Order: sequence, then structure tokens, then C-alpha cells
Amino acid sequence: MTKRIGIGALAYLVPTFALGFVWHLVAFKRYYDDLAMYRHDVIIPFGLLSMGIQAVLFAWVCEVAFARRAPNARGMLSFALFGAVLSWRFTTIAVAAKNVMTSVPDYLLIESAFTAVQWALVGPLMTLVHSKGNASARVLETR
Repeated sequence: MTKRIGIGALAYLVPTFALGFVWHLVAFKRYYDDLAMYRHDVIIPFGLLSMGIQAVLFAWVCEVAFARRAPNARGMLSFALFGAVLSWRFTTIAVAAKNVMTSVPDYLLIESAFTAVQWALVGPLMTLVHSKGNASARVLETR
């Protein structure tokens, strides 16, 4: 179980960090600059630390609350939806409520899109890792 949580955490962390870096600091940098809400000297290690904590917690929740109870596609889709809604709550709604920005609707739009893309990537990856029926899960269980 511990190895599967570790691999599940990586299945969250790697694509989330890569997507977050490209999305916020490259592809939509001007959009975020126009929102005037982020510091100019973004502290990337803090972002990575935050994502690392999220990764471990989401992997643990996936394993304990979803994979054990409903180790099928429907149960794991429920996990991806749970993760997306929870992420959206603390990365989008809460930030929009308390941060200064030029346009709350524009921020809600871009961050909602980010969360949708993020969970479209990490949901299936974490499902694969935590699926009781796949070969990698069986290998991890025997170790």
C-alpha cells in the first residue's frame, strides 16, 4: 500500500508540476500578468512543496477512500471528480475570495480551465496506479 501511495503521489505531482509551470509561467503568463495578482519573483520551491503535500494526501485518499471501497472505473471516476472539486475549491474559489486581482471572473475562468485539464491528466494516472485489477497494482501488492 505504501508503494502505491508513493507512486500515486508521483502520478499527481509530476504532471501537476509540469502543467502548472507551463500553464502559469509560459502559456498563459501574459493572462496572469494582466490579472496583476502574482508576485513577479514566483517562489517555485514553495509551489513544488505545496504540490508535494497535495500529492501525498490525494494519493492516500485515493487508496483509502476510493480504491478499497470501489476499485472499479466508476469508483475511480468518483475520486477524480472529488479531487477536481476539492482542488477547485482551494485553488480557485478561495484564492478569488481573498486575493487582489483585476478581474475575478477572468481568474475563475482560467483557473477552472487549469483544474479541469489537471484532473483530466492526473485522474486517469492515479486511477491506473490505484486500480486493484491492473498488473502494476498486483506487482506492488506482492512487494
